[in-house]
Amino acid sequence: MAVVDKIQAYWEEVLRSDGSRDGRSWLSKKRLLHERRGAKVVRITAEGVPYRSTMISSLEHHVDYQLYVTFFIKQGKHFYIEEGQEQHRAIFKGSTIVEDRSLEIKDPIKKESPGLEFHDSHGSDVREVRFSYDRQKAVQYANRWWNSYNPQYKHFENDCTNFISQCLRAGGAPMWGMANRSKGWWYNGSSWSYSWTVANSLRWYLSGSSKGLKGKEVNQARDLIPGDIICYDFEGDGRWNHNTIVVEKDAFGEPLVNAHTYNSYHRYWDYEDSTAYTPQIKYKFFRIGE
Repeated sequence: MAVVDKIQAYWEEVLRSDGSRDGRSWLSKKRLLHERRGAKVVRITAEGVPYRSTMISSLEHHVDYQLYVTFFIKQGKHFYIEEGQEQHRAIFKGSTIVEDRSLEIKDPIKKESPGLEFHDSHGSDVREVRFSYDRQKAVQYANRWWNSYNPQYKHFENDCTNFISQCLRAGGAPMWGMANRSKGWWYNGSSWSYSWTVANSLRWYLSGSSKGLKGKEVNQARDLIPGDIICYDFEGDGRWNHNTIVVEKDAFGEPLVNAHTYNSYHRYWDYEDSTAYTPQIKYKFFRIGE
């Protein structure tokens, strides 16, 4: 049996056991969280696509692969599909998978912008730039590139904020501040602002910007509409880790979001199903273009 077939057989068994095999309790958790909000996961499919194989010894080898999971979700008479993509590693002993793990993505906050809390510089000589935000184009971009990477932009290992910035740019958000990385919001191919690529920086930029791309903070997720942005501080320590874009509302008016790094499509906004989630999580909700 080929490696890809063994990975597929492994996941078919995981789904049959509802995630109990090898501690895959996240599948059961996912079902319970949906049920808690009045939805039901009626079917799950999974597919593994290998991209690298490494021989560790004559008996052991590792296969890294992209795992694509699709959830078919029902809310009353309303149906929608949620999808996710993660990098996984299957550890083989001989021809048998003895372990499978998700490959964690490094958080770039500490290494790229320690302590950075960006606020717009009042009194700057940069003129005011007004723009009309095209939410439809931003959402179309988010749906087109949620599980792939636009070759016009650099792809980062932790790509969540880079992806959100691309969506905002597709919606017409104007860039400014080049080429000071700590100023404005911009990308020129060979360099970029911290606010373009770092979750912590974009969160503070949206709070403080007085020109160009702006965000207006609202009180709750239900106040957002497609094209708006949610920022996440998973540990509640003031260092913002992640950003998503609202692409749809569910049957109860709650946002569904797309994101990169752990690529997601129509994911429920609160991320309680994430391994990064903690009870201390904090959110910021931003209306864009107002």
